[in-house]
Amino acid sequence: MNIHLDRHAATPLVQQLTDQLQAWITRQRLRPGTRLPSIRTLARNLAVSPSCVIEAYDRLVASGWLEARHGTGFFVAERKPGLEQDQAQAWGEAVDGSWRQFREGHDELLKLGCGWLPSAWRAGDELAQAIRQVSRSHPEALFDYCPPLGLASLRLQLHKRLARLDIPAGTERILTTQGASHALDLLVRTLLRPGDAVLVESPGYYNLFNLLRQHQVRMLPVPRTPSGPDLNALQRLLAEHRPRCLFVNSLYHNPTGTSLTPKVAYRLLELAREHDLRIVEDDIYADFQDGPATRLATLDSEQRVIYMASFSKTLSSALRVGYLVADPALVARLAELKMVTGIGTSRFAEQVVGQMLANGSYRKSMQRLRLRLGQHMAKLLGQLEAYGWEVFCEPYGGMFVWARAPSLDYARLERIALDNAVLLTPGSAFDHQGASSDWLRINVAYGQDVRAQAFFRHAGRPSAC
Repeated sequence: MNIHLDRHAATPLVQQLTDQLQAWITRQRLRPGTRLPSIRTLARNLAVSPSCVIEAYDRLVASGWLEARHGTGFFVAERKPGLEQDQAQAWGEAVDGSWRQFREGHDELLKLGCGWLPSAWRAGDELAQAIRQVSRSHPEALFDYCPPLGLASLRLQLHKRLARLDIPAGTERILTTQGASHALDLLVRTLLRPGDAVLVESPGYYNLFNLLRQHQVRMLPVPRTPSGPDLNALQRLLAEHRPRCLFVNSLYHNPTGTSLTPKVAYRLLELAREHDLRIVEDDIYADFQDGPATRLATLDSEQRVIYMASFSKTLSSALRVGYLVADPALVARLAELKMVTGIGTSRFAEQVVGQMLANGSYRKSMQRLRLRLGQHMAKLLGQLEAYGWEVFCEPYGGMFVWARAPSLDYARLERIALDNAVLLTPGSAFDHQGASSDWLRINVAYGQDVRAQAFFRHAGRPSAC
């Protein structure tokens, strides 16, 4: 493999490597199925970081030149006739580095910054039992379409759950979705047009940023503080730009783990009234709550808040069941779009979730999960302090800690992580423009793995190790 990288060129090393690997595959006329060197081997031979090789391989996978095979590595892919070269490269360039967490080919690495719980933590037995029961007792769930608003039995259970959170929501105000991302997509398509301005939290949810960018919606970043959105910055943006919406993650914010305080919540609602602003409250971590919490939907008396949540983080990412709460007129519009774009949601998945809500198995599994997360959170916070890491704010629940190591930039952090078989999610993924950051999202559920512990120790201050 004849590859020469110019470290003084304006073209980034990742792009140089991507281009030269693609040219090498073409020049050598490599057949589909030919295995490429491992990440570590190629990084060592070219004297580059493993992260550089990972990114190059990922771009080639996304553009159709390579395929990743579970647990075995990267192989030359079969090129489909009619795939234009420039289209493939454009797609590869557009892929955010954070999507590495979802791809195959990195199974030997611990995904310390991922946004989901380990499979072993899930309610596997209870879920399997519910699936069997639905399959036996509700055969129509295996074959029939779901109603536009969602399954009535599930919406009734959601109505009861929302009442316990002091969120007034009759079943006519509840719409089921294929997870929270689907709810966001429906809302963006319905409420916004190209050129509209919206307020987003910074740092914030990268998939929301990608979605808004796809619809050519202008994002106005509001810094996230330990108590919620920065109110001074928010007021300036409201006065200058007249945005249409505010997207906010009230409880156990992704990625900082912070939660909204009552003072900030009341002021947000006042500003929304003054500036005729809609608020989309993403409460995807609602079931991790242990103790009192502040939600905008609970305090909202004017129905300015659109509330949304999901079972993906707590029960199953594969079932894809979420929901939103809005005024009936908006729900009707969203339901129509939901049917036009996807012919509804999965009746079977909704029946399974509804079954677990009704028989109490979901509630019991959440009690165990909250206890386990709390124990891991407390333990990890103590370890990070001992290793000299800086924590943005100590969360009182949820699954994320936002932290950084002393005097280390992200490139150095990633090298240390990969040396310890850890895959990070870069802090830049949580910036609406992808700006570089030395902050990391750490999923506490993976923090006690020996690979994570070695990474924390090696990245910490020498005097603290």
